[in-house]
Amino acid sequence: MPVGIYTDVNVTGAIVASLRLRGIDVLTSSEDGTRRFSDKKLLDRATELGRILYTHDDDLVKEAVRRLRIGKLFSGVIYSHQLWSPVNRCAEDIQLIAESIDSNELTGVLEFIPY
Repeated sequence: MPVGIYTDVNVTGAIVASLRLRGIDVLTSSEDGTRRFSDKKLLDRATELGRILYTHDDDLVKEAVRRLRIGKLFSGVIYSHQLWSPVNRCAEDIQLIAESIDSNELTGVLEFIPY
């Protein structure tokens, strides 16, 4: 069963829709009422829900790296650059990640979608 994806406010509706059409369970921060959360709180929320956090936010990646360095557990983070993130390419890559990882392997995963 694919791991659920959690998206922050920077991720476009087109990517979310494409993932949902592919059968991926996606929860947006807007839907979850966390739209104004800090990066730290968003990562904590995704971890609490057992979902991989998908973002275009460089600062969120910095927070994930900081946590890796200090050994603080968090669920996975997937990053792609906002300007160079074709919808279908992102959806394909995220689907592959979501379907190939199980929830036991989420901790500390930091994946970059190339452009």
